[in-house]
Amino acid sequence: MHFDQRTQAALRDVGLSREEVREASERVSAAVDRDADSLREFFDRDVVYSDMEMAHSAGGINEHAVEYLDLFTHGSDLRGYLRFDAWGVPVEGGRVLSDDVVELSLGPTVHDRVRFARDEDALR
Repeated sequence: MHFDQRTQAALRDVGLSREEVREASERVSAAVDRDADSLREFFDRDVVYSDMEMAHSAGGINEHAVEYLDLFTHGSDLRGYLRFDAWGVPVEGGRVLSDDVVELSLGPTVHDRVRFARDEDALR
């Protein structure tokens, strides 16, 4: 079970049984696994666009050549690595916003939540 002891106790205090808490935990894990699959599928393309702030960019929308997105899940955690053509960044979470837009929490050196889209118009 991925809920910490305080969360488990709070869920039981509001009336959930141990089995119901366990079922909720399993549902969260399954949802994270589904999101990871959807994110992998989203990044299985040559190019994506983002609203990421970049050091050598004038801002706005950026184009990225994608090499791969490698993710693993554990309970409610979704982590991995996003590799572009010339650089990469750790992924510390993510979610599907629509069929055309996803959001990832990127670690060092970005340290931000970044939206990615299949085409530029989806970020406007």
